[in-house]
Amino acid sequence: MDVGHDRVIAQYAEAYQKLYNRLPRDIQNLDNGWVIVNGARMRVSELEYLTLQLQQEINQDLLKRRNVVTRLLKWFKQ
Repeated sequence: MDVGHDRVIAQYAEAYQKLYNRLPRDIQNLDNGWVIVNGARMRVSELEYLTLQLQQEINQDLLKRRNVVTRLLKWFKQ
């Protein structure tokens, strides 16, 4: 098995946990660049793309929270 695939899987699991507060239920590293994630079979490259999407959602969520805190601070300063 490819160590790079394990890295991609670990990055996906980390992003998934940050976003959903739980680990993905099923991750398997198959041969020839394939993985199974939450029951879906996909190429490692697709999992990398999915991980990027999760990371973007995490960043958007952080920005939303930061905006809420900023608005609250402005309100308290009034």
